[in-house]
Amino acid sequence: MPDLAALDPALDPQALTCRAVIESPKGSPVKYAYDSKAQAFELKRILPAGMAFPLDFGFVPSTMAPDGDPLDILVLNDEPAVVGALLTARLIGLIEGEQTEAGKTFRNDRVLAVAQVSHLFEKIKTAEDLPERVVKNLTHFWVNYGALRDAPFKVLGAKGPQDAVRAIQAAIR
Repeated sequence: MPDLAALDPALDPQALTCRAVIESPKGSPVKYAYDSKAQAFELKRILPAGMAFPLDFGFVPSTMAPDGDPLDILVLNDEPAVVGALLTARLIGLIEGEQTEAGKTFRNDRVLAVAQVSHLFEKIKTAEDLPERVVKNLTHFWVNYGALRDAPFKVLGAKGPQDAVRAIQAAIR
């Protein structure tokens, strides 16, 4: 198995697309994380009853975010992807946030995207095209997820697709 974290992110700023590796599918209460040394997905935690990932959650390969992990990405898709799926994602925005763990505060943004193959979300071009309630639910999920881990997540704002491109460009290693 190739090292998924080291794949080319295939960022195309003109088409506003990049690659994404899915770690935790939409609707899953299980948090997986890719372990590049083992080249496998490790079960990291199980969410409490009633809590599940609101969208496909994963990372942009060949990136490194300020938290020391690959840059996080949330992908709208017609159906949940499987753990380890590699897909092309069209960038629609960025949820800016900061997280505090072990007394250290750092940026921990989430790229927002639509699966390139999606039919249901093909007309979504920016995060502003989503109902306000959807973005609010996404941000509440991350606040609650952080609280469960004793790693508070503070939402700083939601930005557009060009901000997602800049975040990926800054994180490419």
